[in-house]
Amino acid sequence: MTRYIRHAAAFCALLLIALLVNATRVQVVQSGTFDDNSANRRQAITRFGQPRGDIMVDGRPVTGSKDTGEQLRYERTYKNGPLYAPVTGYASQVYGTALLENAEDDILSGTDPMLAPLPLWNDVSRTQNPGGQVRTTIRAAAQQAAYAGLGGKRGAVAAIEPATGKILALVSTPSYDPERLSGTSAPVARSWASLNASADKPMLNRAIRQTYPPGSTFKVVTAAAALDAGTVTDLDAATKSPAPYTLPGTSTQLTNEVEGCKNAPLRYAFEWSCNTVFAKLGADTGLSDMLGTAENFGFNDDGLKIPSSVAASNFDTSMDSAQLALSSIGQYDTRATPLQMAMVSAAVANGGSIESPHLVDETTTADGDVVRNTGTGSLHRAMNPATAMQLRELMTDVVEEGTGTNAAIPGATVGGKTGTAQHGIDNSGTPYAWFISWAQKSGEAQPSVAVAVVVEDAAADRSDISGGGSAAPVAKAVMEAVLAGS
Repeated sequence: MTRYIRHAAAFCALLLIALLVNATRVQVVQSGTFDDNSANRRQAITRFGQPRGDIMVDGRPVTGSKDTGEQLRYERTYKNGPLYAPVTGYASQVYGTALLENAEDDILSGTDPMLAPLPLWNDVSRTQNPGGQVRTTIRAAAQQAAYAGLGGKRGAVAAIEPATGKILALVSTPSYDPERLSGTSAPVARSWASLNASADKPMLNRAIRQTYPPGSTFKVVTAAAALDAGTVTDLDAATKSPAPYTLPGTSTQLTNEVEGCKNAPLRYAFEWSCNTVFAKLGADTGLSDMLGTAENFGFNDDGLKIPSSVAASNFDTSMDSAQLALSSIGQYDTRATPLQMAMVSAAVANGGSIESPHLVDETTTADGDVVRNTGTGSLHRAMNPATAMQLRELMTDVVEEGTGTNAAIPGATVGGKTGTAQHGIDNSGTPYAWFISWAQKSGEAQPSVAVAVVVEDAAADRSDISGGGSAAPVAKAVMEAVLAGS
Protein backbone atom coordinates (compact mmCIF):
# COMPACT_ATOMS: atom_id res chain seq x y z
CA MET A 1 0.00 0.00 0.00
CA THR A 2 2.82 2.38 0.87
CA ARG A 3 4.34 1.77 -2.58
CA TYR A 4 1.13 2.93 -4.31
CA ILE A 5 1.01 6.06 -2.16
CA ARG A 6 4.60 6.84 -3.13
CA HIS A 7 3.80 6.35 -6.81
CA ALA A 8 0.73 8.57 -6.55
CA ALA A 9 2.75 11.24 -4.73
CA ALA A 10 5.48 11.11 -7.39
CA PHE A 11 2.89 11.37 -10.16
CA CYS A 12 1.27 14.39 -8.46
CA ALA A 13 4.72 15.98 -8.12
CA LEU A 14 5.33 15.46 -11.85
CA LEU A 15 1.98 17.04 -12.64
CA LEU A 16 2.86 20.02 -10.44
CA ILE A 17 6.24 20.40 -12.14
CA ALA A 18 4.59 20.22 -15.58
CA LEU A 19 2.10 22.86 -14.48
CA LEU A 20 4.90 25.14 -13.28
CA VAL A 21 6.89 24.57 -16.49
CA ASN A 22 3.84 25.41 -18.61
CA ALA A 23 3.10 28.50 -16.52
CA THR A 24 6.71 29.62 -16.95
CA ARG A 25 6.50 29.00 -20.71
CA VAL A 26 3.35 31.08 -21.00
CA GLN A 27 4.34 33.90 -18.63
CA VAL A 28 8.03 34.22 -19.53
CA VAL A 29 8.94 32.54 -22.83
CA GLN A 30 5.74 33.39 -24.72
CA SER A 31 4.82 36.57 -22.84
CA GLY A 32 5.86 38.78 -25.74
CA THR A 33 3.67 36.86 -28.17
CA PHE A 34 0.63 37.20 -25.94
CA ASP A 35 1.39 40.84 -25.15
CA ASP A 36 1.45 41.67 -28.86
CA ASN A 37 -1.64 39.70 -29.74
CA SER A 38 -4.27 42.06 -31.16
CA ALA A 39 -6.98 40.28 -29.13
CA ASN A 40 -5.22 41.08 -25.84
CA ARG A 41 -6.58 44.38 -24.52
CA ARG A 42 -4.62 44.25 -21.27
CA GLN A 43 -1.64 46.00 -22.83
CA ALA A 44 -3.80 48.88 -24.09
CA ILE A 45 -5.63 49.08 -20.78
CA THR A 46 -2.29 49.23 -18.95
CA ARG A 47 -0.85 51.72 -21.45
CA PHE A 48 -3.70 54.17 -21.01
CA GLY A 49 -4.21 53.38 -17.34
CA GLN A 50 -1.83 56.13 -16.22
CA PRO A 51 -1.07 59.69 -17.35
CA ARG A 52 1.30 59.95 -20.29
CA GLY A 53 4.56 61.84 -19.73
CA ASP A 54 4.83 65.38 -21.06
CA ILE A 55 6.59 67.00 -23.99
CA MET A 56 8.23 70.23 -22.82
CA VAL A 57 9.00 73.54 -24.52
CA ASP A 58 11.08 76.11 -22.61
CA GLY A 59 10.63 73.98 -19.48
CA ARG A 60 6.83 74.02 -19.68
CA PRO A 61 4.55 71.17 -20.79
CA VAL A 62 2.69 71.55 -24.07
CA THR A 63 0.89 68.25 -23.48
CA GLY A 64 -1.22 66.79 -20.67
CA SER A 65 -3.49 63.86 -19.79
CA LYS A 66 -7.21 63.80 -18.93
CA ASP A 67 -8.83 61.16 -16.71
CA THR A 68 -12.00 59.97 -18.45
CA GLY A 69 -12.82 57.11 -16.05
CA GLU A 70 -13.28 54.81 -19.04
CA GLN A 71 -11.49 51.52 -19.72
CA LEU A 72 -8.77 53.29 -21.73
CA ARG A 73 -8.65 55.78 -18.93
CA TYR A 74 -6.30 58.66 -19.79
CA GLU A 75 -6.65 60.69 -22.97
CA ARG A 76 -3.93 62.96 -24.36
CA THR A 77 -4.47 66.72 -24.21
CA TYR A 78 -2.52 69.48 -25.94
CA LYS A 79 -1.86 73.13 -25.15
CA ASN A 80 -1.74 75.27 -28.29
CA GLY A 81 -2.21 72.06 -30.25
CA PRO A 82 -2.01 73.51 -33.79
CA LEU A 83 1.11 75.52 -32.90
CA TYR A 84 3.08 72.51 -31.71
CA ALA A 85 1.48 69.70 -33.77
CA PRO A 86 4.48 69.55 -36.19
CA VAL A 87 6.66 68.88 -33.13
CA THR A 88 4.49 66.69 -30.90
CA GLY A 89 2.41 64.77 -33.42
CA TYR A 90 -0.54 62.93 -31.85
CA ALA A 91 -1.12 60.08 -29.38
CA SER A 92 -4.43 58.36 -30.03
CA GLN A 93 -6.07 55.30 -28.49
CA VAL A 94 -7.39 54.44 -31.95
CA TYR A 95 -4.82 55.72 -34.46
CA GLY A 96 -1.55 55.27 -32.62
CA THR A 97 1.22 57.86 -32.43
CA ALA A 98 3.14 60.21 -34.73
CA LEU A 99 6.27 62.40 -34.67
CA LEU A 100 7.69 62.93 -31.14
CA GLU A 101 4.79 61.08 -29.57
CA ASN A 102 5.94 58.12 -31.65
CA ALA A 103 9.72 58.53 -31.60
CA GLU A 104 9.79 58.97 -27.80
CA ASP A 105 6.83 56.70 -27.02
CA ASP A 106 8.77 54.42 -24.65
CA ILE A 107 9.74 57.38 -22.47
CA LEU A 108 6.32 59.04 -22.56
CA SER A 109 4.37 55.84 -21.93
CA GLY A 110 6.69 54.66 -19.13
CA THR A 111 7.83 51.47 -20.88
CA ASP A 112 11.46 52.45 -21.42
CA PRO A 113 13.65 50.14 -19.25
CA MET A 114 15.83 53.15 -18.36
CA LEU A 115 12.93 54.53 -16.30
CA ALA A 116 12.95 51.50 -14.00
CA PRO A 117 14.51 51.85 -10.50
CA LEU A 118 16.54 48.64 -11.02
CA PRO A 119 17.74 46.74 -14.11
CA LEU A 120 15.17 44.18 -15.36
CA TRP A 121 12.75 45.36 -12.65
CA ASN A 122 9.84 45.76 -15.07
CA ASP A 123 10.41 42.30 -16.61
CA VAL A 124 10.24 40.66 -13.19
CA SER A 125 7.50 42.78 -11.60
CA ARG A 126 5.45 43.28 -14.78
CA THR A 127 4.78 46.83 -13.61
CA GLN A 128 4.90 50.09 -15.54
CA ASN A 129 6.83 53.17 -14.54
CA PRO A 130 5.32 56.66 -14.59
CA GLY A 131 5.75 58.32 -17.98
CA GLY A 132 8.92 60.38 -18.40
CA GLN A 133 9.42 63.82 -19.90
CA VAL A 134 10.76 64.83 -23.30
CA ARG A 135 12.43 68.22 -23.20
CA THR A 136 12.63 69.73 -26.65
CA THR A 137 15.04 72.25 -28.16
CA ILE A 138 12.14 74.40 -29.43
CA ARG A 139 12.03 78.08 -28.44
CA ALA A 140 8.43 79.11 -27.82
CA ALA A 141 8.96 82.67 -29.09
CA ALA A 142 10.53 81.46 -32.36
CA GLN A 143 7.78 78.86 -32.86
CA GLN A 144 5.07 81.48 -32.32
CA ALA A 145 6.77 83.97 -34.65
CA ALA A 146 6.97 81.37 -37.42
CA TYR A 147 3.37 80.27 -36.99
CA ALA A 148 2.05 83.83 -36.93
CA GLY A 149 4.22 84.81 -39.89
CA LEU A 150 2.81 82.08 -42.13
CA GLY A 151 -0.67 83.19 -41.14
CA GLY A 152 -2.38 79.97 -42.17
CA LYS A 153 -0.91 79.91 -45.70
CA ARG A 154 0.36 76.55 -46.86
CA GLY A 155 4.02 76.51 -45.98
CA ALA A 156 6.66 75.64 -43.42
CA VAL A 157 9.50 77.05 -41.33
CA ALA A 158 12.56 75.35 -39.87
CA ALA A 159 15.06 77.16 -37.65
CA ILE A 160 18.35 75.73 -36.36
CA GLU A 161 21.08 76.85 -33.98
CA PRO A 162 24.09 76.45 -36.31
CA ALA A 163 26.71 75.66 -33.68
CA THR A 164 24.75 72.83 -32.03
CA GLY A 165 22.12 71.60 -34.49
CA LYS A 166 19.31 72.33 -32.03
CA ILE A 167 16.01 72.87 -33.84
CA LEU A 168 14.57 76.13 -32.50
CA ALA A 169 11.35 76.21 -34.53
CA LEU A 170 9.50 73.66 -36.65
CA VAL A 171 6.21 74.89 -38.09
CA SER A 172 3.89 73.56 -40.77
CA THR A 173 0.65 75.24 -41.82
CA PRO A 174 -2.25 74.83 -42.09
CA SER A 175 -2.09 72.79 -38.90
CA TYR A 176 -4.55 70.86 -36.74
CA ASP A 177 -5.31 70.14 -33.07
CA PRO A 178 -4.00 66.65 -32.19
CA GLU A 179 -6.43 66.51 -29.26
CA ARG A 180 -9.20 65.85 -31.79
CA LEU A 181 -7.70 62.35 -32.18
CA SER A 182 -7.64 61.51 -28.45
CA GLY A 183 -10.23 59.02 -27.19
CA THR A 184 -12.44 56.37 -28.77
CA SER A 185 -15.67 58.28 -29.43
CA ALA A 186 -17.40 58.72 -32.79
CA PRO A 187 -16.17 62.35 -33.14
CA VAL A 188 -12.59 61.04 -33.10
CA ALA A 189 -13.29 58.85 -36.13
CA ARG A 190 -14.99 61.76 -37.89
CA SER A 191 -12.01 64.03 -37.15
CA TRP A 192 -9.58 61.45 -38.52
CA ALA A 193 -11.59 61.10 -41.72
CA SER A 194 -11.97 64.86 -42.10
CA LEU A 195 -8.29 65.61 -41.53
CA ASN A 196 -7.17 62.96 -44.01
CA ALA A 197 -9.67 64.09 -46.64
CA SER A 198 -8.73 67.79 -46.42
CA ALA A 199 -7.10 69.24 -49.53
CA ASP A 200 -4.87 71.34 -47.26
CA LYS A 201 -3.33 68.19 -45.72
CA PRO A 202 -3.10 69.63 -42.20
CA MET A 203 -1.48 66.47 -40.80
CA LEU A 204 1.35 66.61 -43.35
CA ASN A 205 4.48 67.93 -41.65
CA ARG A 206 5.70 70.13 -44.48
CA ALA A 207 8.87 71.09 -42.58
CA ILE A 208 10.36 67.58 -42.56
CA ARG A 209 8.12 65.32 -44.66
CA GLN A 210 7.45 67.43 -47.78
CA THR A 211 10.05 68.19 -50.44
CA TYR A 212 9.88 71.18 -52.79
CA PRO A 213 11.97 72.47 -55.70
CA PRO A 214 14.26 74.86 -53.79
CA GLY A 215 14.65 77.31 -56.65
CA SER A 216 17.34 79.93 -56.27
CA THR A 217 18.06 79.07 -52.63
CA PHE A 218 19.94 76.08 -54.07
CA LYS A 219 22.42 78.53 -55.60
CA VAL A 220 24.15 78.52 -52.20
CA VAL A 221 25.03 74.86 -52.84
CA THR A 222 26.07 75.57 -56.43
CA ALA A 223 28.28 78.47 -55.35
CA ALA A 224 29.91 76.27 -52.69
CA ALA A 225 30.62 73.54 -55.25
CA ALA A 226 32.04 76.01 -57.77
CA LEU A 227 34.29 77.69 -55.18
CA ASP A 228 35.51 74.41 -53.68
CA ALA A 229 36.20 72.96 -57.15
CA GLY A 230 38.01 76.10 -58.32
CA THR A 231 35.51 76.81 -61.10
CA VAL A 232 35.41 80.30 -59.62
CA THR A 233 38.36 81.78 -57.76
CA ASP A 234 37.43 85.47 -57.58
CA LEU A 235 34.01 86.68 -56.42
CA ASP A 236 34.39 89.91 -58.39
CA ALA A 237 35.88 88.60 -61.64
CA ALA A 238 33.65 88.47 -64.71
CA THR A 239 32.31 85.04 -65.61
CA LYS A 240 31.96 83.79 -69.16
CA SER A 241 28.18 83.57 -68.92
CA PRO A 242 26.03 84.46 -71.90
CA ALA A 243 22.54 85.84 -71.36
CA PRO A 244 20.38 84.18 -72.44
CA TYR A 245 22.15 80.85 -71.86
CA THR A 246 21.46 77.93 -74.18
CA LEU A 247 21.24 74.72 -72.19
CA PRO A 248 24.01 72.31 -73.31
CA GLY A 249 22.97 69.97 -76.13
CA THR A 250 19.62 71.71 -76.61
CA SER A 251 18.09 74.74 -78.28
CA THR A 252 16.37 75.81 -75.05
CA GLN A 253 17.36 79.23 -73.80
CA LEU A 254 17.44 80.16 -70.14
CA THR A 255 16.78 83.80 -69.25
CA ASN A 256 16.90 86.04 -66.19
CA GLU A 257 14.42 88.20 -64.30
CA VAL A 258 16.97 91.03 -63.92
CA GLU A 259 19.39 92.94 -66.11
CA GLY A 260 23.17 92.86 -65.96
CA CYS A 261 23.63 89.08 -65.76
CA LYS A 262 25.72 88.66 -68.92
CA ASN A 263 29.26 87.69 -67.81
CA ALA A 264 28.32 88.90 -64.31
CA PRO A 265 30.74 88.24 -61.44
CA LEU A 266 29.63 85.68 -58.86
CA ARG A 267 28.95 88.44 -56.33
CA TYR A 268 26.48 90.24 -58.60
CA ALA A 269 24.96 86.98 -59.84
CA PHE A 270 24.35 85.80 -56.29
CA GLU A 271 23.03 89.14 -55.08
CA TRP A 272 20.50 89.42 -57.92
CA SER A 273 20.01 85.70 -58.53
CA CYS A 274 21.15 85.37 -62.16
CA ASN A 275 19.90 82.03 -63.46
CA THR A 276 22.21 82.03 -66.48
CA VAL A 277 25.38 82.40 -64.43
CA PHE A 278 24.51 79.63 -61.96
CA ALA A 279 23.21 77.20 -64.57
CA LYS A 280 26.49 77.51 -66.47
CA LEU A 281 28.49 77.33 -63.24
CA GLY A 282 26.84 74.03 -62.36
CA ALA A 283 27.42 72.59 -65.82
CA ASP A 284 31.07 73.76 -65.81
CA THR A 285 31.70 72.40 -62.31
CA GLY A 286 30.44 68.98 -63.41
CA LEU A 287 28.17 66.32 -62.00
CA SER A 288 30.75 64.70 -59.75
CA ASP A 289 31.63 67.86 -57.81
CA MET A 290 28.04 69.14 -57.78
CA LEU A 291 26.73 65.81 -56.50
CA GLY A 292 29.49 65.49 -53.90
CA THR A 293 28.79 68.96 -52.53
CA ALA A 294 25.01 68.45 -52.51
CA GLU A 295 25.40 65.20 -50.58
CA ASN A 296 27.82 66.87 -48.17
CA PHE A 297 25.04 69.36 -47.42
CA GLY A 298 22.70 66.43 -46.70
CA PHE A 299 20.93 65.75 -49.98
CA ASN A 300 20.10 62.09 -50.78
CA ASP A 301 20.32 61.14 -47.08
CA ASP A 302 17.36 58.85 -46.40
CA GLY A 303 18.43 58.02 -42.83
CA LEU A 304 18.14 61.40 -41.12
CA LYS A 305 16.12 61.35 -37.88
CA ILE A 306 15.55 64.24 -35.46
CA PRO A 307 14.37 61.73 -33.88
CA SER A 308 11.29 61.66 -36.17
CA SER A 309 12.26 60.52 -39.65
CA VAL A 310 12.95 63.19 -42.27
CA ALA A 311 12.14 62.78 -45.96
CA ALA A 312 15.24 62.61 -48.14
CA SER A 313 16.01 65.70 -50.19
CA ASN A 314 16.94 64.86 -53.78
CA PHE A 315 19.78 65.74 -56.13
CA ASP A 316 19.92 63.30 -59.04
CA THR A 317 22.99 61.10 -59.31
CA SER A 318 22.77 60.73 -63.10
CA MET A 319 22.05 63.69 -65.40
CA ASP A 320 23.11 65.12 -68.72
CA SER A 321 24.63 68.61 -68.87
CA ALA A 322 21.30 70.37 -69.56
CA GLN A 323 19.63 68.63 -66.64
CA LEU A 324 22.60 69.45 -64.42
CA ALA A 325 22.38 73.11 -65.41
CA LEU A 326 18.70 73.25 -64.41
CA SER A 327 19.38 71.30 -61.20
CA SER A 328 22.05 73.85 -60.30
CA ILE A 329 19.39 76.56 -60.06
CA GLY A 330 17.13 74.37 -57.92
CA GLN A 331 14.87 73.12 -60.70
CA TYR A 332 14.56 69.89 -62.75
CA ASP A 333 14.33 67.03 -60.17
CA THR A 334 16.11 68.82 -57.33
CA ARG A 335 13.89 68.82 -54.23
CA ALA A 336 14.45 69.73 -50.60
CA THR A 337 12.64 69.83 -47.28
CA PRO A 338 12.61 73.14 -45.41
CA LEU A 339 14.76 71.47 -42.73
CA GLN A 340 17.35 70.59 -45.39
CA MET A 341 17.52 74.19 -46.61
CA ALA A 342 17.86 75.40 -43.01
CA MET A 343 20.82 73.01 -42.80
CA VAL A 344 22.29 74.62 -45.93
CA SER A 345 22.08 78.06 -44.33
CA ALA A 346 23.41 76.70 -41.02
CA ALA A 347 26.46 75.25 -42.81
CA VAL A 348 27.36 78.71 -44.12
CA ALA A 349 26.86 80.22 -40.67
CA ASN A 350 28.91 77.49 -38.96
CA GLY A 351 32.07 77.69 -41.05
CA GLY A 352 31.11 74.93 -43.45
CA SER A 353 30.17 72.26 -40.90
CA ILE A 354 26.64 70.92 -40.36
CA GLU A 355 25.84 69.76 -36.85
CA SER A 356 23.34 66.93 -36.46
CA PRO A 357 19.89 68.53 -36.31
CA HIS A 358 17.88 67.37 -33.30
CA LEU A 359 14.58 68.20 -31.64
CA VAL A 360 15.13 66.61 -28.21
CA ASP A 361 17.50 68.15 -25.68
CA GLU A 362 17.08 65.44 -23.06
CA THR A 363 14.65 62.88 -21.69
CA THR A 364 14.00 62.50 -17.96
CA THR A 365 12.04 60.45 -15.47
CA ALA A 366 8.80 61.85 -14.05
CA ASP A 367 10.90 63.20 -11.15
CA GLY A 368 13.26 65.03 -13.49
CA ASP A 369 16.27 62.69 -13.35
CA VAL A 370 18.05 62.68 -16.71
CA VAL A 371 17.65 59.47 -18.71
CA ARG A 372 19.39 60.53 -21.93
CA ASN A 373 21.11 63.66 -23.20
CA THR A 374 21.29 64.42 -26.90
CA GLY A 375 24.90 65.28 -27.52
CA THR A 376 25.98 67.51 -30.36
CA GLY A 377 28.04 66.12 -33.19
CA SER A 378 29.06 66.99 -36.72
CA LEU A 379 26.90 65.45 -39.42
CA HIS A 380 28.73 66.63 -42.55
CA ARG A 381 31.57 68.90 -43.66
CA ALA A 382 29.65 70.69 -46.40
CA MET A 383 32.45 72.88 -47.74
CA ASN A 384 35.84 74.35 -46.95
CA PRO A 385 35.87 76.96 -44.16
CA ALA A 386 37.22 79.57 -46.58
CA THR A 387 34.32 78.90 -48.94
CA ALA A 388 31.88 79.28 -46.05
CA MET A 389 33.37 82.69 -45.26
CA GLN A 390 32.94 83.78 -48.90
CA LEU A 391 29.31 82.61 -48.88
CA ARG A 392 28.63 84.50 -45.65
CA GLU A 393 29.86 87.60 -47.45
CA LEU A 394 27.64 86.89 -50.47
CA MET A 395 24.55 86.18 -48.33
CA THR A 396 25.13 89.38 -46.36
CA ASP A 397 25.21 91.34 -49.63
CA VAL A 398 21.80 89.89 -50.56
CA VAL A 399 20.21 91.31 -47.41
CA GLU A 400 22.07 94.60 -47.36
CA GLU A 401 21.53 95.59 -50.99
CA GLY A 402 20.04 92.75 -53.01
CA THR A 403 16.78 90.78 -53.19
CA GLY A 404 16.58 90.05 -49.45
CA THR A 405 16.40 93.50 -47.87
CA ASN A 406 13.10 92.62 -46.18
CA ALA A 407 15.06 90.39 -43.79
CA ALA A 408 17.40 93.11 -42.48
CA ILE A 409 17.48 93.45 -38.67
CA PRO A 410 18.91 96.58 -36.98
CA GLY A 411 21.84 95.74 -34.73
CA ALA A 412 22.47 92.35 -36.34
CA THR A 413 24.32 90.91 -39.32
CA VAL A 414 21.94 88.96 -41.50
CA GLY A 415 22.71 86.82 -44.52
CA GLY A 416 20.08 85.43 -46.84
CA LYS A 417 19.10 84.02 -50.21
CA THR A 418 15.75 84.37 -51.93
CA GLY A 419 14.17 81.78 -54.16
CA THR A 420 11.12 81.45 -56.37
CA ALA A 421 10.63 77.85 -57.49
CA GLN A 422 8.56 77.03 -60.55
CA HIS A 423 6.46 73.87 -60.58
CA GLY A 424 3.48 72.22 -62.24
CA ILE A 425 2.91 71.38 -65.91
CA ASP A 426 4.78 73.97 -68.01
CA ASN A 427 5.48 75.82 -64.73
CA SER A 428 1.79 76.75 -64.51
CA GLY A 429 1.55 76.37 -60.73
CA THR A 430 1.85 79.32 -58.39
CA PRO A 431 5.61 79.56 -57.65
CA TYR A 432 6.84 78.50 -54.24
CA ALA A 433 8.42 81.39 -52.37
CA TRP A 434 11.62 80.54 -50.48
CA PHE A 435 13.96 82.38 -48.18
CA ILE A 436 16.92 80.96 -46.27
CA SER A 437 18.97 83.03 -43.87
CA TRP A 438 21.09 83.31 -40.76
CA ALA A 439 21.52 86.07 -38.19
CA GLN A 440 24.33 87.14 -35.88
CA LYS A 441 23.70 89.52 -33.02
CA SER A 442 26.06 92.45 -32.67
CA GLY A 443 28.84 91.56 -30.27
CA GLU A 444 28.30 87.80 -30.56
CA ALA A 445 31.05 85.52 -31.84
CA GLN A 446 28.91 83.58 -34.30
CA PRO A 447 25.41 83.42 -35.78
CA SER A 448 22.68 82.27 -33.37
CA VAL A 449 20.11 81.03 -35.84
CA ALA A 450 19.65 79.75 -39.39
CA VAL A 451 16.19 79.69 -40.95
CA ALA A 452 14.40 78.32 -43.99
CA VAL A 453 10.91 79.44 -45.01
CA VAL A 454 8.75 78.17 -47.86
CA VAL A 455 5.33 79.57 -48.78
CA GLU A 456 3.22 77.56 -51.21
CA ASP A 457 -0.20 79.19 -50.87
CA ALA A 458 -2.01 78.56 -54.15
CA ALA A 459 -4.53 81.30 -53.35
CA ALA A 460 -1.86 83.98 -53.48
CA ASP A 461 -1.52 86.42 -56.36
CA ARG A 462 1.18 84.97 -58.61
CA SER A 463 2.67 88.42 -59.24
CA ASP A 464 3.18 88.99 -55.51
CA ILE A 465 5.01 85.74 -54.76
CA SER A 466 8.73 86.07 -54.29
CA GLY A 467 11.15 84.86 -51.72
CA GLY A 468 11.94 88.41 -50.71
CA GLY A 469 8.34 89.53 -50.50
CA SER A 470 6.52 86.54 -49.02
CA ALA A 471 9.08 84.45 -47.14
CA ALA A 472 11.76 86.90 -45.98
CA PRO A 473 9.50 88.75 -43.49
CA VAL A 474 8.63 85.42 -41.85
CA ALA A 475 12.31 84.53 -41.53
CA LYS A 476 13.02 87.98 -40.09
CA ALA A 477 10.38 87.53 -37.39
CA VAL A 478 11.84 84.16 -36.39
CA MET A 479 15.40 85.48 -36.32
CA GLU A 480 14.34 88.49 -34.22
CA ALA A 481 12.63 86.18 -31.73
CA VAL A 482 15.76 84.05 -31.33
CA LEU A 483 18.11 87.04 -31.08
CA ALA A 484 15.87 88.66 -28.46
CA GLY A 485 16.17 85.56 -26.28
CA SER A 486 19.88 84.97 -26.74
